[in-house]
Amino acid sequence: QVQLVESGGGLVQAGGSLRLSCAASGRTFSTYTMGWFRQAPGKEREFVAVINWIGHTAYADSVKGRFTISRDNTKNTAYLQINSLKPEDTALYYCAQGPPLRMTTEVSEYDSWGQGTQVTVSS
Repeated sequence: QVQLVESGGGLVQAGGSLRLSCAASGRTFSTYTMGWFRQAPGKEREFVAVINWIGHTAYADSVKGRFTISRDNTKNTAYLQINSLKPEDTALYYCAQGPPLRMTTEVSEYDSWGQGTQVTVSS
Protein backbone atom coordinates (compact mmCIF):
# COMPACT_ATOMS: atom_id res chain seq x y z
CA GLN A 1 0.00 0.00 0.00
CA VAL A 2 1.17 3.52 -0.69
CA GLN A 3 0.86 6.57 1.55
CA LEU A 4 0.03 9.85 -0.14
CA VAL A 5 0.36 13.29 1.42
CA GLU A 6 -0.91 16.40 -0.35
CA SER A 7 0.22 19.94 0.31
CA GLY A 8 0.07 23.36 -1.26
CA GLY A 9 -3.58 24.29 -0.90
CA GLY A 10 -4.73 27.63 0.40
CA LEU A 11 -6.94 30.68 0.02
CA VAL A 12 -6.35 32.70 -3.13
CA GLN A 13 -8.15 35.36 -5.12
CA ALA A 14 -9.72 34.60 -8.45
CA GLY A 15 -7.07 34.64 -11.15
CA GLY A 16 -4.39 33.44 -8.79
CA SER A 17 -2.24 30.32 -8.87
CA LEU A 18 -1.29 27.44 -6.63
CA ARG A 19 0.97 24.43 -6.92
CA LEU A 20 -0.24 21.30 -5.22
CA SER A 21 2.18 18.51 -4.34
CA CYS A 22 1.59 14.85 -3.59
CA ALA A 23 4.39 12.94 -1.88
CA ALA A 24 4.18 9.16 -2.12
CA SER A 25 5.85 6.51 -0.01
CA GLY A 26 5.59 2.79 0.55
CA ARG A 27 5.26 1.45 -2.98
CA THR A 28 7.08 1.78 -6.29
CA PHE A 29 5.99 5.12 -7.67
CA SER A 30 7.28 5.32 -11.22
CA THR A 31 5.08 2.67 -12.84
CA TYR A 32 1.76 3.79 -11.35
CA THR A 33 -0.77 6.20 -12.77
CA MET A 34 -1.28 9.26 -10.59
CA GLY A 35 -4.45 11.32 -10.54
CA TRP A 36 -5.86 14.47 -9.00
CA PHE A 37 -9.51 14.69 -8.07
CA ARG A 38 -11.58 17.25 -6.21
CA GLN A 39 -14.74 17.37 -4.18
CA ALA A 40 -16.77 20.47 -3.46
CA PRO A 41 -19.29 20.59 -0.60
CA GLY A 42 -22.47 18.71 -1.52
CA LYS A 43 -20.99 17.34 -4.73
CA GLU A 44 -19.46 14.07 -5.80
CA ARG A 45 -15.74 13.61 -6.15
CA GLU A 46 -14.70 14.43 -9.70
CA PHE A 47 -11.74 13.77 -11.93
CA VAL A 48 -9.36 16.68 -12.53
CA ALA A 49 -6.16 15.38 -14.13
CA VAL A 50 -4.15 12.22 -14.63
CA ILE A 51 -0.60 11.33 -15.62
CA ASN A 52 0.65 7.88 -16.50
CA TRP A 53 4.05 6.29 -16.02
CA ILE A 54 5.51 7.74 -19.23
CA GLY A 55 4.11 11.22 -18.74
CA HIS A 56 0.98 11.11 -20.87
CA THR A 57 -1.69 13.38 -19.40
CA ALA A 58 -5.42 13.97 -19.55
CA TYR A 59 -7.63 16.67 -18.05
CA ALA A 60 -11.23 17.38 -17.26
CA ASP A 61 -12.72 19.83 -19.74
CA SER A 62 -13.33 22.35 -16.96
CA VAL A 63 -9.62 22.70 -16.21
CA LYS A 64 -7.97 22.29 -19.61
CA GLY A 65 -5.57 25.09 -20.35
CA ARG A 66 -5.42 26.18 -16.70
CA PHE A 67 -4.18 23.12 -14.82
CA THR A 68 -1.01 21.14 -15.47
CA ILE A 69 -0.20 17.78 -13.94
CA SER A 70 3.37 16.54 -13.70
CA ARG A 71 5.46 14.04 -11.82
CA ASP A 72 9.03 13.64 -10.62
CA ASN A 73 9.78 9.95 -10.24
CA THR A 74 13.13 10.69 -8.58
CA LYS A 75 11.24 12.40 -5.75
CA ASN A 76 8.17 10.12 -5.73
CA THR A 77 6.05 13.23 -6.09
CA ALA A 78 3.21 14.34 -8.31
CA TYR A 79 2.23 17.96 -8.84
CA LEU A 80 -0.76 19.97 -9.98
CA GLN A 81 -0.09 23.51 -11.15
CA ILE A 82 -3.31 25.48 -10.99
CA ASN A 83 -3.50 28.81 -12.81
CA SER A 84 -6.29 31.31 -13.49
CA LEU A 85 -8.24 30.05 -10.52
CA LYS A 86 -12.00 30.56 -10.46
CA PRO A 87 -14.40 30.49 -7.49
CA GLU A 88 -15.88 27.27 -8.91
CA ASP A 89 -12.48 25.60 -8.43
CA THR A 90 -13.01 25.76 -4.67
CA ALA A 91 -12.85 22.19 -3.37
CA LEU A 92 -10.87 19.66 -1.42
CA TYR A 93 -8.24 18.36 -3.80
CA TYR A 94 -7.13 14.75 -3.54
CA CYS A 95 -4.15 12.94 -4.93
CA ALA A 96 -4.65 9.28 -5.77
CA GLN A 97 -2.65 6.39 -7.12
CA GLY A 98 -4.25 4.27 -9.80
CA PRO A 99 -3.31 1.04 -11.53
CA PRO A 100 0.16 0.30 -12.86
CA LEU A 101 0.89 0.76 -16.53
CA ARG A 102 -2.66 1.85 -17.39
CA MET A 103 -4.27 5.28 -17.56
CA THR A 104 -7.73 5.85 -16.12
CA THR A 105 -9.94 8.75 -15.08
CA GLU A 106 -12.41 6.63 -13.09
CA VAL A 107 -12.52 7.31 -9.35
CA SER A 108 -13.29 3.65 -8.65
CA GLU A 109 -10.04 2.46 -10.20
CA TYR A 110 -7.84 4.38 -7.76
CA ASP A 111 -7.03 2.36 -4.67
CA SER A 112 -4.91 4.76 -2.63
CA TRP A 113 -5.90 8.29 -1.64
CA GLY A 114 -4.41 11.12 0.33
CA GLN A 115 -6.24 13.17 2.93
CA GLY A 116 -6.75 16.11 0.62
CA THR A 117 -5.68 19.73 0.56
CA GLN A 118 -8.20 22.56 0.56
CA VAL A 119 -8.26 25.10 -2.24
CA THR A 120 -10.51 28.10 -1.70
CA VAL A 121 -10.88 30.78 -4.33
CA SER A 122 -12.42 34.13 -3.44
CA SER A 123 -14.10 36.32 -6.01
